Amino acid sequence: MTEVDEVRQVCDAAVTLAFSVLGKRWNGMIVSSLGGGPSTFVALRRAVAGISDTVLSDRLAELADAGLVVRTVDAGPPITVSYALTPSGEGLLPILDQLGRWASANLGERAR
Repeated sequence: MTEVDEVRQVCDAAVTLAFSVLGKRWNGMIVSSLGGGPSTFVALRRAVAGISDTVLSDRLAELADAGLVVRTVDAGPPITVSYALTPSGEGLLPILDQLGRWASANLGERAR
């Protein structure tokens, strides 16, 4: 195996890993929504139109397990739970922006 083949194999594994997290429906939209700053569960549910409470809860847990989102509980009163991007999650924002630009340029009306 050549050095180029080895690099390609490592990159393919990394892309596969990235898409195992970001390729799930809603995850990119959740990360993008949190790009504006911390948000509550209710605000995220409103921002990600069409997502159910159960799926949002599951996706937030997955994103937290992947180290992209952090959950913070403020003991209040009232008790407030918020979600925010970690530095790793924030690192995805320019990538998601570029992906959106690519979709607009290459997928035409389907991207709007």
